[in-house]
Amino acid sequence: MTLARTLTIAGTDVSGGAGIAADLKAFQEHETYGFSVLTTVVSMEPSTWSHRVSPIPIEDVKNQLETALSLNPDVIKTGMLPSEEVVELSKEAFLNSNAKHFVVDPVMVCKGDDEVLNPGLVESMIENLIPHATVVTPNLVEAGHLAGVKTPRTLDEIKKAAKLIHAKGANNVVVKGGTGIEGDSAIDVFYDGSELHLLESKKFDTAFNHGAGCTFAASIAANLANGKEPLEAVQLAKAFVTSAIKNGWQMNEHVGVVRHGAYNSVEKIEVVDKVLN
Repeated sequence: MTLARTLTIAGTDVSGGAGIAADLKAFQEHETYGFSVLTTVVSMEPSTWSHRVSPIPIEDVKNQLETALSLNPDVIKTGMLPSEEVVELSKEAFLNSNAKHFVVDPVMVCKGDDEVLNPGLVESMIENLIPHATVVTPNLVEAGHLAGVKTPRTLDEIKKAAKLIHAKGANNVVVKGGTGIEGDSAIDVFYDGSELHLLESKKFDTAFNHGAGCTFAASIAANLANGKEPLEAVQLAKAFVTSAIKNGWQMNEHVGVVRHGAYNSVEKIEVVDKVLN
């Protein structure tokens, strides 16, 4: 038996909750063969949990990409990319590969931080990554940056942002509302250029969400690698990450992490899909 091959180009998170750690765990749970190109090392100051982001030397990124592409990934996913040069290298990696799909998680800040890692990243992502993305997965802050609008806070604003990002070349966009929108449901909006879909799941009163965004995008990538169409890949990924959040746990006084194996080992969560006007 051979498995679909899923490559992540992203940073590492020493705590193991996010970044390539989350991606590889999610890939494994979907029965794909995951491998990685490391772009940054993220550590945390233990007493405050403030983030320290250390980019990998560019030649080392290039050497990793050379090896990774020789392994013929079926799907490539991006996460934390620390510079415009690494963004461009990620685009070239996809275009020079035989990968069928490209999933772009447009990481701009570390969870809990507000400042964009590198102000030049936004325009570079718009120019280099969005036009090639099978699916792009911004959260509310990222969606505002990519769409060129204020951070969306209502369903109508999310719909507008999704359409604006799609107009910049993405094949499919899913804007993650998460807990940032009032109400009892955690909502995401999927747009494929013709239909808007509201994806709803129950909102859980928990802070165990470290790594949720990475896990969601990695699940989409793995579902695509396993032959799912984009909408179904996103629906399944939302169910996967919702179960991971509901069944997450407190790692230390600063952070609670998702449980990557919850969907397969604990419970499957229902996701409701409504077509919007």
